[in-house]
Parts: sequence; C-alpha cells; structure tokens
Amino acid sequence: MAGRAFTILYGPAANPAGTVGDFIDDVPPGAVIVLDNGCRDTVTVWGDIMTEVAHRGKIAGTLIDGICRDTALCRELGYPVFSRDHWMRTGKDRVQVEGTNVPVTIGDVRVAPGDLVRGDADGVVVLPHEHEAAVLDAAEAIEAAENRIREAVRGGMRLDEARRLFRYHELQTRERAGGAA
Repeated sequence: MAGRAFTILYGPAANPAGTVGDFIDDVPPGAVIVLDNGCRDTVTVWGDIMTEVAHRGKIAGTLIDGICRDTALCRELGYPVFSRDHWMRTGKDRVQVEGTNVPVTIGDVRVAPGDLVRGDADGVVVLPHEHEAAVLDAAEAIEAAENRIREAVRGGMRLDEARRLFRYHELQTRERAGGAA
C-alpha cells in the first residue's frame, strides 16, 4: 500500500459513547487510513464492514496502532491492513474517535495528515511531508548503489570492496537522508 495519511485518533469511550468508524466515507481514494488506537490490544477499531467500504472506495490500505478483526475479508479482497495483531472484540462503546486528521502516534512514530505511508511484506514506513523529497532522493541513490554492488559481486568483486567502491555506507547517514535515516 502507498498513499497519503488520513489520520484518526481514538480515546476511551464517553457516556454516551461516540462512534468508532463513521469517518470512513470522508476518506479520499488512494489515502492510507492511519488509526491511533493507543496500542490497545483489548478492543478493535477495524472490521469487515470497514474493509468492504474502504475497498469499494479505493482506499490504499489501513495502518492501526492496535488490533483488527475479520481478516478473512481483507485477504479475500486483497485489502492491506497492518496492525499489531488480530482477534475479536469490538471497540463499540469502549473507544471512540477523538480527532480526525490530527497528528497521531503509531508505535514510536508521529504521523501527520498527508504524510506518505508505504507498507509491504516487510512492514510500514512513514515519510514526514517536510522530509519526503530528501528521503526519496536518498532511497533512490541507495537503490542505484545496491544495483551496482550486486553487479560488481556477480562479476567477482568482494562485497566489502563493492560497498566501499560505491560508498554504500555513506549513503545511509542521517545527513544524507535529511535527518530522517
């Protein structure tokens, strides 16, 4: 998945409780829904109805600091959801939306609305909007160096020599990546 962050912040439910997922129709196509459920592992904030609506709305995927449920439909539709784990226990009347499109925290990472979010089989990365160009430039330079290193090693060069020749370790510094390495 890849797209701009559409953020949701959850908090404990009030009395009467607020809603958990009524924001879904406001998410633009191509966005990644980023749900800060405070790392809660006792209540879910994502299930099959949300998956179906998100998939139909061409949303890129969902990232949750917490757990989700109903993963069978995610797999069936090919809808990407990244969460700490999955099991059943609805968040209804247990948590509620506290803020929409506000800065949130996923693990130890701050995610602001509009940040670039990319997830694949290896995990998720968030590129803060203000560092995006520098980080993408650094990533492209690293990929180009890695391709040159692979070719050199295939040609018989030692790996340490190839890395030195193509300045591989220098490419992965904070200064090179605009402070976001």
